[in-house]
Amino acid sequence: MAITEAIENYLETILILSKAQPDVHAIDICSYLGYSRPTVSIILKKMRDENLVNVNSDNHITLTDTGRKIAERIYDRHNVLSAFFMLLGVKKDQALEDACKVEHDLSEETFAVLKQHYIELAKAE
Repeated sequence: MAITEAIENYLETILILSKAQPDVHAIDICSYLGYSRPTVSIILKKMRDENLVNVNSDNHITLTDTGRKIAERIYDRHNVLSAFFMLLGVKKDQALEDACKVEHDLSEETFAVLKQHYIELAKAE
């Protein structure tokens, strides 16, 4: 399975939920993303098959090392981009929405330059 934007969103969601609560279940993902249970179940099965997540006997979902690496990459992009957009004067809701749109498509090079620029601007404030 290719790591699509949708898969990245699921992995990022699992990471975010795991930071906020002790256990993550499919229903938590459904609620967070606004997707149906069957849709989430299908994607979770694919992600299990690709060794991106584990689901234990209590149906607790955890990220594998590979899944965590991808999730943390996207989560970092989301946080940096939304903070950068807000620093530039974009309202919070719009900055968060726009970060979601571009976090998946930026090259590593462009993101690294934007991140460094954001760090320099944030220090200056």
